Amino acid sequence: MNLFDLSGRVAVVSGAAQGLGQATALALADAGSDLMLVDRNLDGANATAEDVRRMGRKAIAVNCNVSDPMAIAELFRQVDAEFGRVDFLGNIAGDGHLARPEDLTIEDLHRVLQNLVVGRFSMCQEAGRRMLAQGRGSIMNIGSLASSTALGRGHIAYSMAMGAVIQMTRELSTEWSYRGVRVNAVTPAQVTNPSLTARMEQDPTLEGRFLKGIPAGRLGQPKDIMGLAVLLASDASEWITGAIIPMDGGNLAMNAGGTPGHQQATVQTFRAESERNK
Repeated sequence: MNLFDLSGRVAVVSGAAQGLGQATALALADAGSDLMLVDRNLDGANATAEDVRRMGRKAIAVNCNVSDPMAIAELFRQVDAEFGRVDFLGNIAGDGHLARPEDLTIEDLHRVLQNLVVGRFSMCQEAGRRMLAQGRGSIMNIGSLASSTALGRGHIAYSMAMGAVIQMTRELSTEWSYRGVRVNAVTPAQVTNPSLTARMEQDPTLEGRFLKGIPAGRLGQPKDIMGLAVLLASDASEWITGAIIPMDGGNLAMNAGGTPGHQQATVQTFRAESERNK
């Protein structure tokens, strides 16, 4: 469908070496977009770039510290030189830090806020200036359910930062949408990645605890972002802006005291087996 055609457009995607960033990049390329791929893991970003080129699209991989506004400004000068425009920003890369509130150092808090708030804003600002000049563009910020509901488990710095990302998204949309630049946020629940996999290996009960809050009955996969990314980059979403879009298998919709259907089925099976064994 032409609504989803990204031919001739240019996207900048951070975190493109793996996970949500890589999946976003491949989906956009499949829809026709050329790409600037940003990641500290340059080898990984180059591997993603090779996949994009095999689709017949232009792709350039760049190592950039997305906590550093000066490095981000240089990144967008490279975008200007290589592509001359930017139509979509996938603002994905970012690091959290786990610590109990009473143990969190101010230095670590500053580091998380610099990365997830100042860095994300700087990416939006550089992309937004160019989009405003051309009269159109779309930004997709990756937030988290931690922006609107508390996770506990030492996530205070991350949750504070993600709350700011969501409000930044709303403010930018309000300021820019009448000038043709749309800004939306996607808020994932737990999506598998190397760090989450390592945490689940260290704590065998962790995945089960996550699944108790996900009615869909599975953790997220990076591929789950692909359709959303193409939608938000394309003309199919031209009247969607300032939206906070959960990508969470129903987590946010379920009351904290609710029991998802797959858990109910497990309880019913357990009860049936107990009755048979009497």
